[in-house]
Amino acid sequence: MNAANGNDASGMVNGGGKQLRVHRSSFIIHHSIYALLLCYTAVVVYPMFWLLGTSLKTDREIFLRPFSLPALGDLQWGNFASAWTRGHFSAYFLNSVVVTAATICLTLLLASMAAYALSRFSFRGARPLFFYFLAGLMIPLQLAIVPLFFQMKGLHLLNSLAGLLIAYVAFGLPFAIFVMTGFFRSLPSALYESAVLDGAGEFRAFWSIMLPLARPGLITVGIFSFLGTWNEFFIAFMFLSGEGSQGVRTLPLGLADVTIASQYRSDWGMAFAGLVLIMLPTLIVYIILQRHITKGITLGALKG
Repeated sequence: MNAANGNDASGMVNGGGKQLRVHRSSFIIHHSIYALLLCYTAVVVYPMFWLLGTSLKTDREIFLRPFSLPALGDLQWGNFASAWTRGHFSAYFLNSVVVTAATICLTLLLASMAAYALSRFSFRGARPLFFYFLAGLMIPLQLAIVPLFFQMKGLHLLNSLAGLLIAYVAFGLPFAIFVMTGFFRSLPSALYESAVLDGAGEFRAFWSIMLPLARPGLITVGIFSFLGTWNEFFIAFMFLSGEGSQGVRTLPLGLADVTIASQYRSDWGMAFAGLVLIMLPTLIVYIILQRHITKGITLGALKG
């Protein structure tokens, strides 16, 4: 009896020690993860605050004390006014808004119609056509820019927002079709069949029934399209760098113009203020729609 009791007590001690070690290991892992996330947050957030602080400094402060906080009694709010007026950011901002809004609308419209047809209709060549669209994701932009430039030049679409819009929509469609096809395939076919039985045509069933159900996918594609178009520089630089393009340039090109003033003198305070003006719409859109983009990506992954 005493031996049995001793074995039980020893087992309880060993079991308690094992649970304590597991709890301690879990505690260390969780706090290590939290520490890594805090470090990552600091790495991501600090440049934004540094950019905002630098935009409120004079050029002398930027070079002499680049990592210090701006003097509270001498904040250079005039840098933003200079960027908006003297740097012509008002015109650049309007051009970016027009191109970005038109790109998002056309991309969502064309991609949703193409994805609906590829996901709902069975016809010869549907699968090769789908992979043909996906091939656009594997073509490097730098590889296609030279023939695209000469094609746009032949169509007299250089130095115009129309040519830039066509290029943005063309490069954005493969990803949009890929995402939207997965969403339409995940939707229940019973709703479509019920709409058809009630007398709805294909267009009515698509526009009134299936498209609203794919709203998470539309929001996801729209956000990615906004981010890619609003901050895009390379295509805009290639298409809007000729004579007569000053009035149709977008914000990234306008920022490049602002950083290089006359006689090779750079106004860095105004340049950093321009960076803040470019960054703010992206932050606002992400903060407002982050819940939708997370839900859209998760839903597509679960149902795809």
